[in-house]
Amino acid sequence: MSANKLKIIATGLSVLEIEAKAITELRDKINAEFVESCLALLNCEGRVVVMGIGKSGHIGRKIAATLSSTGSPAFFLHPAEASHGDLGMITSKDLVIALSYSGEAAEILTILPSIKRLDVKIIALTGAPHSTLAKIADISLDIGVRQEACPLGLAPTASTTAMLAMGDAIALAVLEARGFTADDFAKSHPGGKLGRRLLLKIEEIMHTGNDIPRVQEGAMLIDALPEMSRKRLGFTTIVNAKDADRIIGIFTDGDLRRALNRGLNVHETRINEVMTQKFTTVSNNLLASEAIAIMEKLKTLVMPVINEQGKLVGAFNMHDLFKAGVM
Repeated sequence: MSANKLKIIATGLSVLEIEAKAITELRDKINAEFVESCLALLNCEGRVVVMGIGKSGHIGRKIAATLSSTGSPAFFLHPAEASHGDLGMITSKDLVIALSYSGEAAEILTILPSIKRLDVKIIALTGAPHSTLAKIADISLDIGVRQEACPLGLAPTASTTAMLAMGDAIALAVLEARGFTADDFAKSHPGGKLGRRLLLKIEEIMHTGNDIPRVQEGAMLIDALPEMSRKRLGFTTIVNAKDADRIIGIFTDGDLRRALNRGLNVHETRINEVMTQKFTTVSNNLLASEAIAIMEKLKTLVMPVINEQGKLVGAFNMHDLFKAGVM
């Protein structure tokens, strides 16, 4: 490997080491001010307004997004726009988190007196505990780092990483204190794969009615094969002769292979002789993500579905879960 490539690797490792150290050193700053900040968010009757300029602004947008998705309604307010009318977005019930590593960002300091007149509590995240921002804020959290990861010592790197990490620590500490649950999280994440994993129920993806593969008990094995082929789920249910909604067994592609390996005649063998009698069903109200865990534990690709009365109401396979986007 050339000297140039080795230098690139060394720089990359150095950046990661410096930023990892910056986050580790934040442990000593999870203190009384941190607790006070979290309590302020918990007691906030309005929204959390996050503001920052430059790189701190980019971090602020992420912190606001994290807060909103974890039970603390928040939005990002650009401080320059705030001084030109957007300050009206802040109400007396809100709380402000102001981000400035130097604590001297002019765009933020310009609007803080107006925010103070609204009697809005201000939390500062700054690397300068004695800065103007730290003195004006009601609560100031020190996120100072020993050095930036930038070889020139100029580009905000370790400092923005520390700022983001502290924002995450606040958001998740408040989440825990608020008793925010996975169901609460799902309500704000209805779209995409994450939302589907948290919200999608089996009844929304299962095959129902005439699409459920089923044959009556006592049927010949040869009669079960066309049903499996037509429904294309890789198995069929076996139901009571007098009640087509009462499942008594299942017969899968694997069961068929085992039957053929034993030399059984499909024209002379009844389905009851080869069906699986000890099988697992899932409820139609079960989350699809929970069904995945069950199927992985049982090492099965197919599953019949029953309702609260124990009646057969559906069937699905692992491919259906793939199609639904939960895997």
